[in-house]
Amino acid sequence: MIERYTRKRMGEVWSEKSRFRKWLDVELAVCRAWSKVGKIPKEALTRMEQKLRIDEETISRIKEYERVYKHEVLAFISALSDQIGEDSRYLHMGITSSDVIDTALALQLREAVSILLEDVDLILGELKKLAHRYKDTLMMGRTHGVHAEPITLGLKFAVWYDEMRRNRERLVRAKDVISHGKISGAVGTYSNVPPEVERIALEELGLKPEPVSTQIVHRDRHAELMSAIAITASSLEKFATEIRHLQRTEVLEVLEPFTEGQRGSSAMPHKKNPVHAERICGLARVIRANLIPALENITLWHERDISHSSVERVILPDSTIALDYIMNLFLEILRGLEVNEDRMRKNMGISKDLYFSSRVLVALMEKGVPRDEAYSIVQRCAMESWKGDRNFREVLSQDPLVSRLLSEEDLDRIFNPWDFVKHRDYIFRRVFS
Repeated sequence: MIERYTRKRMGEVWSEKSRFRKWLDVELAVCRAWSKVGKIPKEALTRMEQKLRIDEETISRIKEYERVYKHEVLAFISALSDQIGEDSRYLHMGITSSDVIDTALALQLREAVSILLEDVDLILGELKKLAHRYKDTLMMGRTHGVHAEPITLGLKFAVWYDEMRRNRERLVRAKDVISHGKISGAVGTYSNVPPEVERIALEELGLKPEPVSTQIVHRDRHAELMSAIAITASSLEKFATEIRHLQRTEVLEVLEPFTEGQRGSSAMPHKKNPVHAERICGLARVIRANLIPALENITLWHERDISHSSVERVILPDSTIALDYIMNLFLEILRGLEVNEDRMRKNMGISKDLYFSSRVLVALMEKGVPRDEAYSIVQRCAMESWKGDRNFREVLSQDPLVSRLLSEEDLDRIFNPWDFVKHRDYIFRRVFS
């Protein structure tokens, strides 16, 4: 991912130095396991632990070897061997490149997902606060972009909270699924390394063994993680799209923060555009697109080919980095969100109280009018209200059929906007209990 969208902590997870350090962690864990089963002398292990390191000089040596070998793991092993001399005969003993790469990748992904979960928790905290703050802030609910029935802004935030909680559950499951390594040799049969070495090494690293591996940890695990990441990004796009709609000049009910000194347009100084929400939507598309190659990586030839490797070097860092970025961008929006309650009240009035049509329909049915007939009556009055630019209640009051069935007291009871949201406490208890 480009530097513009990379936050420092997540970027460091995917740095070249971090990757090689994770590889070294795996190699040393294997060496310690070999030592415990009596194959590496303790003195040799101690020397290796003291001398082996990943620094800029080591990375430079790796690159020098790779230019010759055209094989990054062998270049890595040769650069480390230069540091330990004769003890290098114990390094990378009995294992294959993917034992190191896949196990280290699990460590990187686990670290990346931990950061993402911290982001999610911060968002959940802000959404919970906003939901309770605006629980009683009445606004128009819309379906198909058209006025439907009143809701409260707090209920909208409660919806987002509940969805982000599901995203958290998906990421937690995916973190567990991805926390598997393998130290089982060239095709997973432990031909040159006993299962005990794998058990000891992976326990040290905090990973579980792939129950039946080939040369690799199977890529359905990585695809599941990418799916959780893509769904989370799509949720953020959903929320950001809502903010973009609510910030439109014709609506202007909710606006993302516009900081001092910020400028919205090079040509139009009046502009306050929802640029952060739009950026979330754009990067969510990139993340979602990365799911397809992750799914395609599941299919490899026989016990493994290398077609997945180049793909993962792009999609896994880019997707976790981008999701970390847009979650923090969304967090900034939530913390500085502008809510225009006056505009919400004004916008509710645009419909001439037509949003009470469902309550009028039910009231007529309760008076004994068949549903289809009641629907036709209400629709006729609603259309008359629209075309005649008259308030819906006024039309109903003057309609001979309706006025015979519904008294003014009935209409007073029906035309109470708060009755639409009378169960909001029940919903909140269900979401936040």
